[in-house]
Amino acid sequence: MSRAAEVMKWIFVYLCLSQCAYARRILEEPKVHFLNPGDSVENNRPGLKTYCHNATSKYLTHIWRTMTMHLNINSDSFVLYDGKSPREILQKHDENEGSWSYSLFDTGRHKQLKVDPFENRCIGVYVDSVKESGYIMTLSETRINVWRLTMMIMGIIIFSAARILSQNSLFYYVCGIAFGVSLSIIILIYMAGKLVPRGKVMYLLFAASMSVYLAQALWENAQLIAVQYREWVMWYILVTSLISFVICYRFGPVTNARTKKIIQWFLQLVGLLLIYNSSHFREASLSCCIVLVFLYNLPKAMINRSRQYWRNVFPEKRKLLDEDEYRQEGIRETKKALKELQKYCASPECNSWKTVLRLKDPIRFAKFMEGESHLSEDEVDNHEEEISKIIEKAEFTDDEDFY
Repeated sequence: MSRAAEVMKWIFVYLCLSQCAYARRILEEPKVHFLNPGDSVENNRPGLKTYCHNATSKYLTHIWRTMTMHLNINSDSFVLYDGKSPREILQKHDENEGSWSYSLFDTGRHKQLKVDPFENRCIGVYVDSVKESGYIMTLSETRINVWRLTMMIMGIIIFSAARILSQNSLFYYVCGIAFGVSLSIIILIYMAGKLVPRGKVMYLLFAASMSVYLAQALWENAQLIAVQYREWVMWYILVTSLISFVICYRFGPVTNARTKKIIQWFLQLVGLLLIYNSSHFREASLSCCIVLVFLYNLPKAMINRSRQYWRNVFPEKRKLLDEDEYRQEGIRETKKALKELQKYCASPECNSWKTVLRLKDPIRFAKFMEGESHLSEDEVDNHEEEISKIIEKAEFTDDEDFY
């Protein structure tokens, strides 16, 4: 009996020591990890773990630089905390305030958390269950984010072409059709809200949850929906686009000058917002906005003076014309001068009666003003004879030089 008690005692001591060792290993395990681009940390234990990234230096070449923390976890029973320091993460965890709230409909295993590369940022991951505590946190870097670069280019184009777009009827119809297709989704949500019990709170909660769910489901499964339900999607877009076009055609394009000006300002504001949000390097993106606004409002006289100064400092190299180029240049300049003459004679600045009195053949001048040729048939024939004589003389001279 005493031997059995001795064995039980040693078993009890072994269990206590193993638990103490396990607890010590948990306590000694680092709970804060500072990640660099390309680092990956695997976790298999429950509790709160914090993953931080220190801010990097700002250079102009990093204007489209982005970083992403990838959380690959098999479970949905976890809480994320966002902060600028591990202390803030711990404080939020104690207060149980999750800064990232995922939708109840989200069943994805791979989370992507955008991180500002120029700021200190920490992400806390809290997992309560031991069985579902396994996950991998990875920090990746994109030196030139194509989406960010596209945003800046689109912003510059929209800002520069805002005046033209605001007066373009095609742009009016395209925007009207796109707005109609998007608005139809809101109408469907409104009609679905009619099915729930009456009540403002209930309706708002349902509308909010449905809008988030539909937006997330469409965004994540857009390609799958387009492939499996291609005919339905095509018919939906076709019908809503046709209805939107009919409505836009019924009311017609915008004709009021002030309304066009408001549309122009709105488009320019959208362009500036795209440029500003195209980079985490806010100082650089804001500078781009300021330069763009300055160049847009720069007086034309100053631009012309700058061009003239540039031409004076860096003049273009003069190119000598050959015979064919000289003849083509003469024809082109003659047509240009004749058009300017017609324009001047048709303007109020020209005294038509005095001009007619000075002419030898007013009837010929009147025909010229109506669009006929400025040369008579005899003059054309004489000109062709002179040209043929010059060519024959040149060929005869070449033959003499040959012999």
